[in-house]
Amino acid sequence: MSEKLEVGSIVEGKVVRVKPFGAIVSLGKVQGLVHISQVANSFVQDINDHVKVDDVVKVKVLSIDEESNKIALSIKEALPKEERRPKGDKPFNKQPRRQNFNKDNSEQSSSNPAQEYFRPHSSVNASSDFEDKMKEWMKQANDRQTSLNKRANKRSY
Repeated sequence: MSEKLEVGSIVEGKVVRVKPFGAIVSLGKVQGLVHISQVANSFVQDINDHVKVDDVVKVKVLSIDEESNKIALSIKEALPKEERRPKGDKPFNKQPRRQNFNKDNSEQSSSNPAQEYFRPHSSVNASSDFEDKMKEWMKQANDRQTSLNKRANKRSY
């Protein structure tokens, strides 16, 4: 089936079909599949935005299954190393920033308003603050429930 193809080699092929799950690439006498996850370094919502029929693409051979005549290919693995993004550089993998404090334990100024909001307040007693918030929350919940009950009683007539 694949006298010339070897796993790990980078070859040129022509896109012959585009399906929602990937692209079928002709490599001469054989064809292989570039799964949608192997098309680009970024998330691929619609594969048609990245490849089209008759495009000539460089692909890396990921695996060859002689028994089922299946060849797994990757466009993103065939890119030069400079164009590939490190795996930890994904936007949804970012670690939260740690707060920076000066020597006197005061927080350095930041442009993130959430850091200011969640900054610990040393002058407030934590237990009394919690109790006050809990009382306020219970009052709001009771008011909402009363309002819902009034609406339900009006509808039942």
